[in-house]
Amino acid sequence: MDNHHIEKQPQQPETSQSSQQEPPLRPAQTDKKYYCFLVLYLVLLSALGSFVNDMYTPSLPEMARYFHCSASQAQLSLTFGMIGLGIGQLLMGPISDHYGRKIVLAVSLIVFIVGAVVSIFSPNMTVFLLCRFVQGAGAAGGYFLARTIPADIYQGRELAKLMALIGAVNGLAPASSPVLGGVIADYGGWKAVFIVLAAFAFLVLCISPKLKESLYRQDRTSLPWYRTLPGYIKLMKNTQFMVHISLKGCALGLLFSYISAAPFILEVHYGFSQTMYGVIIGLNSLALAAGSMLSLRFNPFKNAVVMASAILLPSIGVGAYALWHIHSFLLFEICSVTMLFAGGMIFSVTNALAMNEGRTQAGEASALLGVAGYLVGAIVAPLVGIGNILHSTAIVFLVLLLFVIVFSVWTYCLKSDLNQ
Repeated sequence: MDNHHIEKQPQQPETSQSSQQEPPLRPAQTDKKYYCFLVLYLVLLSALGSFVNDMYTPSLPEMARYFHCSASQAQLSLTFGMIGLGIGQLLMGPISDHYGRKIVLAVSLIVFIVGAVVSIFSPNMTVFLLCRFVQGAGAAGGYFLARTIPADIYQGRELAKLMALIGAVNGLAPASSPVLGGVIADYGGWKAVFIVLAAFAFLVLCISPKLKESLYRQDRTSLPWYRTLPGYIKLMKNTQFMVHISLKGCALGLLFSYISAAPFILEVHYGFSQTMYGVIIGLNSLALAAGSMLSLRFNPFKNAVVMASAILLPSIGVGAYALWHIHSFLLFEICSVTMLFAGGMIFSVTNALAMNEGRTQAGEASALLGVAGYLVGAIVAPLVGIGNILHSTAIVFLVLLLFVIVFSVWTYCLKSDLNQ
């Protein structure tokens, strides 16, 4: 008996050690089928954030005529949607940290559906702008949870790979939504686009019961959610985190400037139909996915933003000059594709770096990461429509490029992240 007891003795530390290395097992880490489901579902959630803006942008010129307003006023609908996305994420971050991810997801999807349906009956642009705010607030839940849920489960390089994979696959969302939106708008008008958006959100809501809660009860904040709001201040004092989200915000500003200006440049200036606009923008958006996947090949991961800035410098410089002087669709297209490719690299890197840096406050970190982009986007969306849209777009591009270069260099000077 003594010998048998002695033989078992060495196994006890291994058992306790392995149990320490397995704090609570996550289904995504043990079940390949659920992992695949999780990736696809997170893509759908992230796609909803893209759809809320991208799908109806082909209809902006038509809506300007319908509501008898200027291009800049029509572009304000993008601004209100982004304000809703930003404020929604700020609130849902601490709320989901306290109550869990699934309940926040369900409520946000319902809010989005209501906003999309009501917008169809808008009698004027003012009511439509309010509906866009509601849509943005509802879409915020899915958009920021697509970043938060991975941070609940993974960290370091594993987190970066999952988020890059989601970003790459989700490149199909901005690629397909303008195409789909353009076709729907050509045949059913702009109102049909919002019917489809509501139906898509309803589909995501129906699938949501299969999603497993990623924030376990013991990991949630015990304080009421409104008392955790000062946690944002703690994150904002984290220099590395703020540099990452500032870079993401400025890069997203370039994307939103492009999204806001492109319908008027392609449809009004170059004479393309809404369907053709969607096809052009959809194909261009595939460059986002390519850039996101390429960023994974960099080690340290942060080096990708330096390469992206080097690509942005000539593409935006030449593109801005072309908008002002040359008026060549082919040259505008080449510069746009190059800019989107570099943007995909930056989005993937900054998402992973920021969420890894703020993963102990994943809800608030994801919210601030989202707000950074939508804050800049909300500002620049109507600016590109002031006066001559070609000239104003060129100016906005150049100003944002300057900020992207500054924060890219700053990121490069920071210590390596993601355990590299």
